[in-house]
Amino acid sequence: MTPRRQQILDTAADLFAARGFHGVSMGDIGAAVGISGPALYKHFASKEDILGQCLLHASDQLLAGARELLSGAASPQAALHALVARHADFALDNPALIVVQEREWDALGTEARAQVRKHQLAYIDVWTDALRPLRPDLGATEARAAVQAAFGLLNSTPHSARINRATMHALLTTMANQALSAPAR
Repeated sequence: MTPRRQQILDTAADLFAARGFHGVSMGDIGAAVGISGPALYKHFASKEDILGQCLLHASDQLLAGARELLSGAASPQAALHALVARHADFALDNPALIVVQEREWDALGTEARAQVRKHQLAYIDVWTDALRPLRPDLGATEARAAVQAAFGLLNSTPHSARINRATMHALLTTMANQALSAPAR
């Protein structure tokens, strides 16, 4: 991705998170990156395309990072801890994307929603596959539910990160690791 496209996506995510998808125009995005609204069409087909690319790029980053971590993990426990730490980093570093994902899902077009969902489900599968050896007490469905619950905790950062980043990262990773490794009752 070109630096300019990335700048546009980052800026749009910030604007969408602050004002909502429908509260932001192409002119607003263009002005925020120092170009005219119509000049954005050199990079993206529409505002909906920008939203879709924001979420698809985020999903791609998470999925690629997770797969890379697993390929180099020394043990199942190390793999899970690395996944948790990486996701916590992502959530803390990209609060606007977390908010946009949470609030603007319905603004995505059908094709973009399907693409993003495909990558998200693959990401959940990577985590589920990492968790299952550590939690043989969980079936596949329960492991997926545990993973998604951990995402809820990790993705709470736009609403809960009121302490310094290092302390918040430690808190999130400790809580998520403990939740995922706790035996079912």
